[in-house]
Amino acid sequence: MSQRRYELTDFEWSVIEPLLPNKPRGVPRVDDRKVLNGIYWRLRTGSPWADIPERYGPATTCYNRFVRWRKLGIWDRIFEAVSAAYDGDLQSVDSSSIKVHQHASNVRRPKRGTPKPPAWHDPAPSAWGVREAD
Repeated sequence: MSQRRYELTDFEWSVIEPLLPNKPRGVPRVDDRKVLNGIYWRLRTGSPWADIPERYGPATTCYNRFVRWRKLGIWDRIFEAVSAAYDGDLQSVDSSSIKVHQHASNVRRPKRGTPKPPAWHDPAPSAWGVREAD
């Protein structure tokens, strides 16, 4: 498999591979590295699971492993191991993961506290044409 942009490097794979669950019995598994690259492709593009390219294996396999590994806490271990391998130097936040609506960029927030009545407002009953009780 040729190295494509945004796919796991050999170094990253060497860090991640020991953390993955091992299922020795039953039907042989689809290559974990291909499936991981498929999961990363889906998360990066935001496409539906069914649109994962065939080179990453069946889309249902990618989805099932993603959900199963989330329940087992494997994603947390992978993230911690890769972060530790890069000594915490590699962090990335871009506009594809954090978006603000265009109308929210210049919104002025109202001041907190009780609102003051307008200057023309007089709370006295005589101002409203109400006679006071005798």
